[in-house]
Amino acid sequence: QETRSDEESTDESEEDESEEEPKLKYERLSNGVTEILQKDAASCMTVHEKFLALGTHYGKVYLLDVQGNITQKFDVSPVKINQISLDESGEHMGVCSEDGKVQVFGLYSAEEFHETFDCPIKIVAVHPQFVRSHFKQFVTGGKKLLLYERGWMNRWKPSVLHEGEGNIRNVKWRGHLIAWANNMGVKILDMISKQRITNVPRDDISLRPDMYPCSLCWKDNLTLIIGWGNSVKICSVKERHASEMRDLPNRYVEIVFQFETEFHISGLAPLCDQLVVLSYVKEISEKTEVECCARPRLDIVQPLPESCEEISSDALTVRGFQENECRDYHLEYSEGESLFYIISPRDVVVAKERDQDDHIDWLLEKKKYEEALMAAEISQKTIKKHKILDIGLAYINHLVEKGEYDLAARKCQKILGKNTDLWEFEVYKFKEIGQLKAISRYLPRRDPVLKPLIYEMVLHEFLESDYEGFATLIKEWPGDLYNNTIIVQAVVDHLKKDPQNRTLLRTLAELYTYDQRYGRALEIYLTLRHKDVFQLIHKHNLFSSIRDKIVLLMDFDAEKAVDMLLDNEDKISIDRVVEELENRPELQHVYLHKLFKRDHHKGQRYHEKQISLYAEYDRPNLLPFLRDSTHCPLEKALEICQQRNFVEETVYLLSRMGNSRSALKMIMEELHDVDKAIEFAKEQDDGELWEDLILYSIDKPPFITGLLNNIGTHVDPILLIHRIKEGMEIPNLRDSLVKILQDYNLQILLREGCKKILVADSLSLLKKMHRTQMKGVLVDEENICESCLSPILPSVLPFLFPNASKSFSVVVFHCRHMFHKECLPVSNTVSPVQFCNICSAKHRGPGSAILEMKK
Repeated sequence: QETRSDEESTDESEEDESEEEPKLKYERLSNGVTEILQKDAASCMTVHEKFLALGTHYGKVYLLDVQGNITQKFDVSPVKINQISLDESGEHMGVCSEDGKVQVFGLYSAEEFHETFDCPIKIVAVHPQFVRSHFKQFVTGGKKLLLYERGWMNRWKPSVLHEGEGNIRNVKWRGHLIAWANNMGVKILDMISKQRITNVPRDDISLRPDMYPCSLCWKDNLTLIIGWGNSVKICSVKERHASEMRDLPNRYVEIVFQFETEFHISGLAPLCDQLVVLSYVKEISEKTEVECCARPRLDIVQPLPESCEEISSDALTVRGFQENECRDYHLEYSEGESLFYIISPRDVVVAKERDQDDHIDWLLEKKKYEEALMAAEISQKTIKKHKILDIGLAYINHLVEKGEYDLAARKCQKILGKNTDLWEFEVYKFKEIGQLKAISRYLPRRDPVLKPLIYEMVLHEFLESDYEGFATLIKEWPGDLYNNTIIVQAVVDHLKKDPQNRTLLRTLAELYTYDQRYGRALEIYLTLRHKDVFQLIHKHNLFSSIRDKIVLLMDFDAEKAVDMLLDNEDKISIDRVVEELENRPELQHVYLHKLFKRDHHKGQRYHEKQISLYAEYDRPNLLPFLRDSTHCPLEKALEICQQRNFVEETVYLLSRMGNSRSALKMIMEELHDVDKAIEFAKEQDDGELWEDLILYSIDKPPFITGLLNNIGTHVDPILLIHRIKEGMEIPNLRDSLVKILQDYNLQILLREGCKKILVADSLSLLKKMHRTQMKGVLVDEENICESCLSPILPSVLPFLFPNASKSFSVVVFHCRHMFHKECLPVSNTVSPVQFCNICSAKHRGPGSAILEMKK
């Protein structure tokens, strides 16, 4: 098939710059057709799924393959071939010509019919099932429509189906229905009933039927499409209900769609639920202002009840279109493959539905690469012309040309996949345009892995211009992607120029870590005071390397360093840490303080040292330390606190050492805090201490007020009041006395309330005990006498066997101990109450006998 050229493009749209994708693609039928039409002109053509049959103005009929190559040639007549008809099998052909000749013959058999009429024969149609012996029928027509049927002795019998309405212009036979067009309209004949079932008149009678012939097309066995002038009708053949029959045919026709087109119709064909319409177009020339023939149009329309919707429209540049008339164009189609053939005297064009490859071609032509790539991925099993990889590479190149380097690099991940050769090619391409940085983020790091040289090339690019970007790549890329030694050396060379560059130093430390030179990495991290130093130590167990670097670690982050050291005491001992921090007591205190908070006993040998450290660096925590430590030398602590005049700590130590009076004296004399003194006295709960406090406060009115307000619940306030000198002015004395009375009243109320609760509870419990003791007690053969240890019940019970002569008596106490009555000792008292010997001996309280069983 001949491809389209710029000079003779067959799919050139009126709106070449339209963004709407065409629905059809076009190709000229070439090879043998080109040779034929150079010397002759096409007059008609019919299409079979296996081959094509082309008739010419010089009376020739050619059989062609789908590529246009000539397979057979028939010289039928010296004049124009008007119509060619094939049966469904493609084994029989009917031909009629302008000189009145009609031939029906077998392409692969000797079967043949010849007839010459005295007028031009415009149409011929063989029965679709002509290959079968009982369907040897065909119709032909000029001025009348004749049906030929082969009968007895292989003779052909003609019969007139219709006449009297002018020349028969077109005929189409489908199944048992024949449709034909004459000057008046379109008729349909039912071959089963031999009845004409409809007459569809033509709408525009002003058009010459020979210049603007009717186009007929069966969509299926019951749907006929009629195009005449600029009118389109879609007719449906339906069965008539039995009740409506009478003298009418058993079938009728209903027009389901009817609409008009802009131009005159030259041909029709169905396409799913749409229509393909070939239109003859005339336009006014801009130069001569005279009406002339324009390029024919091939439209796809969606029929609606009274109109249509245009889906696509293409103007076709066929050879010699300037000289053609409406009757010179024909549209034939192949049902199985949705192929449409546009026939003109000098050209045959094939239109076919665009497939996914064509869709991708159009997207690529419009530079819609992303959509093309998506379409190829969705249809990768059906596309034949395109490869996803080729489209993807074209997309990358397009993005690079537009300067969208980052997007192009990102697309490399998806498009290049695991193809290392393509990855390396693209990397070098990005290097040539100076955009290695753009692709660096998207380079594969595992499965696949590129050559080390590729990664080294990218790292050198960043090292020359972007230290931060270089550091990011080193952090993100696994260390085995490149030659670590080469990169380390490159970084060292740059550090010679800028030895204090923190980014390069940090990156060098990471490189040393990848190379398992942890000691060097640790030194750099400590120098930089980098937060990852602790992670590095933990991850690679570098505790042996930090024994002499504890001070550096503490200076960097004391809290993290102490936590790490305490968590790993088995690797770095407490003694070693304390020794290393000997010259830095403030850090030593931080370490020992955290150690003490974790465990009060682990660092007991350093508790004496810690007193001085707390006193020097952390006074607020000294008193809690003194309270919690059981290994702290009190004398040493007291000495230090007294030297530094730490009153609260000294008071605590004095009280702990038993010198409560001195402690109280310090509170009163040094702190002048009566509330604290009272609180201290409450804690010690010593009467003598209260006496000292009262004696010290008796000549100090503010202290007396404080005592009056707080002493009521611990010491009788009368003792204090009796000692107050007459005439002494005491601030807020009335309020204090009122408070004492209120406190006393409150105590009385509380005692009375408690007494009521106690009495109520006692009564409730007594009733409960009484109810419990009044309950029966189960005595069976498993119980024993607590004295003689024999079963409490005899082996034979007298109430079960009345004849038994032996009697028995059992005593059961509330404590559930049981005795035979004769086993109990005789009471010396006159009281009838007996007590359980066992419970009395154990001082568990007396148990009264609650049950006595006698026979």
